Amino acid sequence: MPRPTRAQRAAIAQRRADAVELRLAGADPLTIGRKLAADPALNSDRAAYPCGYGHELYAKGRPAPDEETLVRSVNRDIAEALEQRTAASQADVEALRALEDARLDRLFLVAYRRAVRDGELPAIDRALRIMERRARLRGLDRPLRTEISGQDGGPIEVADATADELATLIALTDPAAERGGQ
Repeated sequence: MPRPTRAQRAAIAQRRADAVELRLAGADPLTIGRKLAADPALNSDRAAYPCGYGHELYAKGRPAPDEETLVRSVNRDIAEALEQRTAASQADVEALRALEDARLDRLFLVAYRRAVRDGELPAIDRALRIMERRARLRGLDRPLRTEISGQDGGPIEVADATADELATLIALTDPAAERGGQ
């Protein structure tokens, strides 16, 4: 199959975006497949959707795809569209992280000069806070490790625990669970 033209790629991208929007609105994959089908006989609007599902078949005058194929195509489109959105979002996050890192560098330079040159305690504190922020931004700090153990450091036995005992254990390990239950 030849590579799609720029116009076809744009139409396919629009189809994928429409599929995601319809799925978010609660439409099931088969309904989406029919709504975005290329063949007017299959399309729920009775109009050919540009680069719709089965457009290769429709262009050759062949029968429209069956329901199973439509569902697979819709699910594949939605997965790919969401994957592209996630990748784009991740790229935006990385760009913002780099910008924030550059800002911290500039701020640190000012605070560091004052801390070293003038020995100002507030400048030292400020430089340390900037260093802490940069370490968090870059993921340099090790995560805190929390371990809850039973008697004498051994495992916690829960095999014969009552519901109240389990609730107490959950509250000990997840403070949010305790607040949510109140």
